[in-house]
This record gives sequence, C-alpha cells and structure tokens, in this order.
Amino acid sequence: MTKELYSNGKLLLTGEYAILDGAKGLALPTKFGQSLKLETSNSEILEWKSLDENGTIWFSAQFSKIELKTIHTSDADISKRLVQILLEAKKLNPSFLSSKTDYNLVEAKLTFPRDWGLGSSSTLIANIAQWANVNPYRLLASTFGGSGYDIACAQHNTPILYRSNEYMPSVSKVNFQPNFSDQLHFVYLNQKKNSRDAINSYNKLDFDKTALISKIDAITHKILTCNDLEEFAVLLNTHETILSETLKIPTIKETLFSDYTGTIKSLGAWGGDFVLVIGTTSEMTYFRNKGYSTILPYKEMIL
Repeated sequence: MTKELYSNGKLLLTGEYAILDGAKGLALPTKFGQSLKLETSNSEILEWKSLDENGTIWFSAQFSKIELKTIHTSDADISKRLVQILLEAKKLNPSFLSSKTDYNLVEAKLTFPRDWGLGSSSTLIANIAQWANVNPYRLLASTFGGSGYDIACAQHNTPILYRSNEYMPSVSKVNFQPNFSDQLHFVYLNQKKNSRDAINSYNKLDFDKTALISKIDAITHKILTCNDLEEFAVLLNTHETILSETLKIPTIKETLFSDYTGTIKSLGAWGGDFVLVIGTTSEMTYFRNKGYSTILPYKEMIL
C-alpha cells in the first residue's frame, strides 16, 4: 500500500515577528514544497530517506517501528530531532505507528534547496501531522515552536491572512493578486536564518506590543487592497521601518543594498533567506553583480 502527502512552502509578506503576539500576517504559499511518500512492507523496521530537490539522499535512518529506537543513521542529530517529532505525534495519537502493518518505508522529498528557508521543517511537520492524523499546530508547538503561519501555508493553495491563536488559529483565504507582480522579485541572501534563534531574540525585547500589532495590522489590510505600485512600496517601506525600530536592528537595505533605488522588504526572520524586491527584470542585474544570483519572479515563486 502506498500513500503520498504534500505540503506547500511559505513566505511571510507582512507581520513577521509581530505574528507571535497576535498581529495579522499576509502569508504566501509557494510553488515549492515537500512530499512524503509512505509504503508498507513486512519489516518491523521503519526506514526513512530524505531527498533534496535533485533526488539525492541527504539523510537516511532506520528505527525500530514501535519503540522508535535508532538502529542506523547518517546523522545522529537529525535522527534525534525526527524521533522527537514522531514520538510527539504518537503522544497526540497513540494509535500512530502502533502496529507492524503501518507504513514503514518513508521518503521525504523537497522541491527546493534546504537552505532557501521556504519551510523544510514546517512542511515536514505538516506532512507528519497528516500521516498521524493529529493537529499540526499542536505538533509544531511541541517540537519546533513558532507562530504556525507556515503550517497554514502548507495546507492552503492561495494567499492567506493568518492570526495565531494557540492550536486553532484564524486562517482566511484572501484574493491577493497584485497587478504589478511583474515588478516583484524574490532575492535569496545566500544564507539561511535560524528561525528559533530569531524568535528567542525577539521574545527578549521590551516594547509596546499592542501599538506594534495595531500598526502592522493597518498596513496588512492596506496592502490587501492596494492596486498601485508606488503605494505598495510606501507600505512596505513603512513596515520595514516599524520593525527595524522595534528590533533595534537596521533594515536589510541599509545593511546590504543602500545604493539600490527601489524598495526591499525582509520576509520572516530578518537577515537571511529571501527578501522581496520591487524592480524590473533588468534592475535585478544590480543583485547579480553583488553575488546574489538566486532571483525568482513573483509568479515563479507564489502559488
């Protein structure tokens, strides 16, 4: 018996860290994601393989099926984390992996490079939650943590308005199809940002959270109805300034691209992964000349 699950990757256009405190965020599911292929065999061993976007195995392990003890692994740290996720899923649904007849050949396959920051962890959590038939937000909370917007993106095929609320967040499909999308590009900063470290740093800050949420929510709602590129740029710039002042760190444009004439917006954890850039296709030469060669037009990235 074979079963295949799939979850979308994610990008967060507005909200960023403020989502952790209840702000609304405009989140964009991506055309990239991760599949989880499940097969049964007569073995009492759970065999796991993780493949990258080229189909190359980057992690493999064998576990005892019921106890989930590691028998063999190519990476002890990853095995430990994976076992933790599977055991947490078992706590939420004790019948999960309780029988020798359950699926025991597992192949996880990404359709994007792991260092892109599009949700290699969240898509895995969402897929395992589907497999185990458990609440993915509960599984996320007991493993990686975070706001959960990435889990919502994993399960939706349109842009969404997201607001966290423990294990039952508010998720609304929205019609966000900017008529200037040909001027929107995603540029990869050549480094992955650790979301957990970034969240921990944010949680230590002391500021007026109510005021921040109010400002961010207002911008998010204006962006949803914005049909003018100049107004869109102003809204993104305002969002960047507010977050910069809150986090007490300079914007990515100030840090790396101060001589670029257009707007640059951080997405998610500041300082890594992708940024959104407003500009024509020819203007993307600026970034290539600086060594940032991974550039995707909006329509190639977003569902």
